[in-house]
Amino acid sequence: MTPKGHVRTLAVPLVACLFLGLVLPSMVQGATFPIPSFNFGIGQAQGPEDVAVVLEIIALLTILALAPAILILMTPFTRIIVVFHFLRQAIGTQSSPPNQVVVGLALFLTFFIIKPVALDVYQNALNPYLERQIDYNEAFTAAQVPIRNFLLVNTREADIALFVKGAGVAKPDTREDVSLMLLIPAYVISELKTAFIIGFVIYVPFLVIDMVVASVLLAMGMMMLPPVMISLPFKLMLFVLVDGWHLLTGSLLKSFGV
Repeated sequence: MTPKGHVRTLAVPLVACLFLGLVLPSMVQGATFPIPSFNFGIGQAQGPEDVAVVLEIIALLTILALAPAILILMTPFTRIIVVFHFLRQAIGTQSSPPNQVVVGLALFLTFFIIKPVALDVYQNALNPYLERQIDYNEAFTAAQVPIRNFLLVNTREADIALFVKGAGVAKPDTREDVSLMLLIPAYVISELKTAFIIGFVIYVPFLVIDMVVASVLLAMGMMMLPPVMISLPFKLMLFVLVDGWHLLTGSLLKSFGV
């Protein structure tokens, strides 16, 4: 390239930088950008209503902080995510599907299953409370009914009895008399037991394939070849031929009565 070509090549970016340096400051100076402001202060309440609003905000922030634990422990998310983990381990694909896909699918299945309960809570508790038709205590009591029914349907009596005995309280007359503080941990261990049972059932056919492949390789004297390398395609083919995702998702939905 000639010296004139170098000069022309350098002149273009220099002219562009000069143009931006001259034009942009005037554009920014002429434009007005609204900057939001936020004021926070502590003052004397004018009445009980102001105190109630503050308490509502504190309760809302507390619920938001505990939302992940509530979502995991009081919904079908625990059973679904554990079953998906067992499925991935049984097939032998350690990172496929990725964790983001597995967690996302588990979340959407959780929302699908828990939707009737959430609508019941909204219609009978949250919405009347927001419209000032009922107070906080009535809303909290009404919200417990559908949640308690869902937890009771999916909780074993032996697990409930375990926590009732551990808490040292009197035996409830009916299942509806069980406190949520006792019902939630009982529901969690029931979900874990159910998830492990489903995981065992998932493991059996893939374990048979692994044993058959290992026996064939041993009989052929190919002991240095990892059996997982040979069995993985067969396990994937079996899972695809039986439409495994459809069967597994349908079984999970049926296990919750959907």
